[in-house]
Amino acid sequence: MVRLTKIYTKVGDGGRTMLGDGTMTQKSDARVEAYGGVDEANAALGLAVCALAETRGPVAQQLREELLRVQQDLFDLGADLCVPVGEKEAAGSRLRVTPEQVERLEKAIDRFNEPLPALNSFVLPGGREPAARLHLARTVTRRAERAVALLLERDPARTVPLTMIYLNRLSDLLFVAARAVNAESGAGDVLWIPGANRKGEGGSPA
Repeated sequence: MVRLTKIYTKVGDGGRTMLGDGTMTQKSDARVEAYGGVDEANAALGLAVCALAETRGPVAQQLREELLRVQQDLFDLGADLCVPVGEKEAAGSRLRVTPEQVERLEKAIDRFNEPLPALNSFVLPGGREPAARLHLARTVTRRAERAVALLLERDPARTVPLTMIYLNRLSDLLFVAARAVNAESGAGDVLWIPGANRKGEGGSPA
């Protein structure tokens, strides 16, 4: 159980911070950037969850419940990244992302994507506000994924690859979620029209 009794510690005032295993590192360290990106993605997801709470329809509420579970997972993922894998780390001795968490995302993607029409163009962020917030959370999740990819390049032996895989699947789920919310609301997808604003090309969006 985590116990927080004092919010500010002044430990980081000099540009350094403590990892989950007690070691000190620079705040510019790739590992700190990675789990900081996951925290940012969780915050963006929280805004989407709040918007879904105000949205009518069973699909929106099912998505909200799924994403509340994802927010718990993202704290697990941040804890995973915050503690470098030890040379002799015993299985189960640390909180690490599991294949089952990734598989649950894949099942959710399939479930919410199945009733949606096939796409013949890229989707613009928009439609209803909850969908736009889901798209924002998707892009922030992609940024976190890139940060973890960089960490895996720099410190592969001490980083769990499933952390990046989880974020990749989550960004896919958020894309599908945005489409599903727009479909349920009747707004539908907002599609990219290549060259729409170039003279003699494209045209006004329908």
